[in-house]
Amino acid sequence: MPVTAIVGGHWGDEGKGKVVDALAASADMVIRFNGGNNAGHTVVGAHGTLRLHLVPSGITHPDVECIIGPGVVVNPPALFEELDVLEDAGITIGRLRVSDRAHLVFPFHVELDEREEVARGRKAHGTTRRGIWPVYADKAARFGIRAGDLLEPEFLQERLAEVARRMTVLLGRTVTPGEIWYLCEEWSERLAPLVVDTHALVQAALRRDDAILLEGQLGVMRDLDWGVYPYVTSSTCLPGGAAAGAGIPPQRISRIIGVVKAYTTAVGAGPMPTEMKDKMGTRLREIGQEYGASTGRPRRCGWFDGVAARFAAEVSGFTELAVMKLDVLDAFETVKVCVAYRDGRRLLDAVPHTAVMARVEPVYEELPGWTRTANARTLEDLPDQARAFLDRISQLVGVPVSIVGVGQVREALIQLQDQGPGTRDQDTVPGSRLPVPGGRA
Repeated sequence: MPVTAIVGGHWGDEGKGKVVDALAASADMVIRFNGGNNAGHTVVGAHGTLRLHLVPSGITHPDVECIIGPGVVVNPPALFEELDVLEDAGITIGRLRVSDRAHLVFPFHVELDEREEVARGRKAHGTTRRGIWPVYADKAARFGIRAGDLLEPEFLQERLAEVARRMTVLLGRTVTPGEIWYLCEEWSERLAPLVVDTHALVQAALRRDDAILLEGQLGVMRDLDWGVYPYVTSSTCLPGGAAAGAGIPPQRISRIIGVVKAYTTAVGAGPMPTEMKDKMGTRLREIGQEYGASTGRPRRCGWFDGVAARFAAEVSGFTELAVMKLDVLDAFETVKVCVAYRDGRRLLDAVPHTAVMARVEPVYEELPGWTRTANARTLEDLPDQARAFLDRISQLVGVPVSIVGVGQVREALIQLQDQGPGTRDQDTVPGSRLPVPGGRA
């Protein structure tokens, strides 16, 4: 069975949790490979609406093994709160494992994040202030404390003095080894039973040729290397990061699904060329209920950015595209798609350096709108105009559309590869599985 990576094709919040939840129905294992509780995945199903921040979105399926991988940073109290919500919803968490190599987020990381963001003033990056970048910084500086350290008290005690000294300097106040030890003891009671060497589990699954999903956080435009730096996250969001953050050999990843919305959203600061700061943007936000799953912050909204999505597909190697929230655009008479950026006299077809990105203007194509996609469950149920819109997106991004989301509930997902051979007998746009209404001239 293929290993499938689920990657955000824009700035995050694209609907990756819904895609993972749907595909997990036929999966054996789901591995979260990056980030922390600074972003969330919303899953709507038989257990109600669940907002997951650390636990993989496959947890609602009773036979799926779920792993928080070594590339993730774990805030134990946030994880415990999430586990309580799942248990209250009647979901068994006995299938969840935390990698012993995953780093832990401490209160002093959160404090440092808050202080730095305040110090930036008008230049603030718009972080969630959850301590994510400070713990990744400690990881890179080799001062981090990992989940597996909780299982080795003597080793942990040896580490605490140097960690306390570092934080005392960074925060300008005394941080003692004792207070860190106290937290570790407090967390161990509940966290330690979940902590294992996940390498053995993953390798066993690969030998069995199990179906494995790799679940990422945020999107390529927030990637540490390829995103709109410095307005990025502190981990890699690309499939290469998925391999490292999950412990999967890169050559085993044979399917990479890029997830985008039918429009574009972002939380936090930094350039976003298609952002609409007018009534149209507000209308799009309200119809799509675009508020952060982790923080509740209103998301910046704009028309679909085909340049950013194509760039994401190129650096990630998308094999297919999932286009979510198509139904949100039902309310618009016409819709727009950004096909290029204009920088003075230059037209750009790729994401440039951040300084250039901040000054570009979007070049749009305008397409006719549509209605009544919310009840669509097959390709044929979609209006002709909506299918033409999806075809144009496929053309721009350069990969076929295989999944279309038309609502919040689990059933509101059209998986085109399941539509049968009949959908491929019609005229199609090159690189797309979607038939063109009335054929192609």
